Amino acid sequence: MRRFAIKLLCLSFFPFLNGCYSIGNYRLGKDQDQYSVSIIESNKKQTLMNLVRLRYADTPGLLDTTQLISGYQLQRSAFVGVASDTFPIRPNGGLAAQLQESPTFTFQPVTGDAYAHSFLRPLPPATLLPLAMGGLPIDVLMRLSVQSINMMSNNRPFSRNNGDIDDHINPNIGDFFELIHDLRLLQASGLLSIQLQQVAEVPGKSAEASHVYLGIASTRDPALLNVVARTRELLNFSPHDTRMEVVYGVGEPRPGEIRVLSRSMLSVLGQVAYQIQVPDDEVTSGSTTRHVDMSLRNEEKSLIAVHSGHEAPKRAFVSVFYDNYYYWVDKGDFESKVAFTITQMLFELSKTSQTPGALVTIPVSK
Repeated sequence: MRRFAIKLLCLSFFPFLNGCYSIGNYRLGKDQDQYSVSIIESNKKQTLMNLVRLRYADTPGLLDTTQLISGYQLQRSAFVGVASDTFPIRPNGGLAAQLQESPTFTFQPVTGDAYAHSFLRPLPPATLLPLAMGGLPIDVLMRLSVQSINMMSNNRPFSRNNGDIDDHINPNIGDFFELIHDLRLLQASGLLSIQLQQVAEVPGKSAEASHVYLGIASTRDPALLNVVARTRELLNFSPHDTRMEVVYGVGEPRPGEIRVLSRSMLSVLGQVAYQIQVPDDEVTSGSTTRHVDMSLRNEEKSLIAVHSGHEAPKRAFVSVFYDNYYYWVDKGDFESKVAFTITQMLFELSKTSQTPGALVTIPVSK
């Protein structure tokens, strides 16, 4: 009996004496998945919070996660003894193990030139249009990020008030929405092409911007013949043009060009934020203004439907809490989720590398 107890204790201590025991390979995949999901969800909340803050005329902000360090400490202990006050004498012992996780997050507030670049710099057409090559719906992309195409304006009615000098002016909004609707049809049918031409860098000279071209292929499909013809007409394609260069600008284009006035991220967020429906008591208290009625034109409704309420949502794609209310995008609203995801992508494209400034390091103990 005594020999059996000693052997049992020796075998129990073996894992604690084994120096080759490692938890790193076990935790790597699990931590990578968990932290990746956490960072993505955090960025979604930050975007929605900026939308809501703009709705209340509050200052938007960015806090980038620049570093993540996750450390582990495995503590092992064992003891053995003999109880001399009992008969017969019996050995006793114990095993103990403790795993400690100590992640450290480093954040950097986006300020100065990086803030101006992220929020105020218009998104270049050569950066925007290639997103449609990856399958993103071009109509949603342009409604969010484009202010005008040639003489066709995407200026929303809520940016003007009744009684303004230009209130009676029609900035060809109808043509704009007709154009992006037809572009989406051509994209889905494979007749729309977007080509990106990289410009080689010349030593000693500043790098030129890349060139992006939009092409519309011919078709014999009777259902698409009128769509192709109307789209080429709206974009001023000549009978000999197979593609047109898309350039940044406003007004009448030169032959062979499509002028696109793209928005900054502040404008993109503002267009969505001003259409968020807020509770009536928030309007009466003066915290924000009433939402402009957009029900007269279906195409002018907000791309991202943001709901609000005192109770936390049960099925939310993303939600935040602001000024005693929850604001969220419903998980079952696919169209709003697509537009929100595109907005997230545009946010990432607008970011730039920044010089180290104020850093916020937060150690977390478990």
